[in-house]
Amino acid sequence: MAVQRKHTTRSKRGMRRAHNALTGKELATDSFTGETHLRHHMTAEGYYRGKPINVKEVAEEQEESTTEE
Repeated sequence: MAVQRKHTTRSKRGMRRAHNALTGKELATDSFTGETHLRHHMTAEGYYRGKPINVKEVAEEQEESTTEE
């Protein structure tokens, strides 16, 4: 019967898995609206770092710049 060359002990297996734990998502609170959101993302109301972000205007500007080229 075949026998594996090395047997990984419970201790070594546990030490290897020590860094595999899942962490919770980082949440931030917007200074202007007080709404919680993911860090480095805009809020559901469309604010980022206290400033309103209009996604439609940004998309239109990108479309205009691609059509000019």
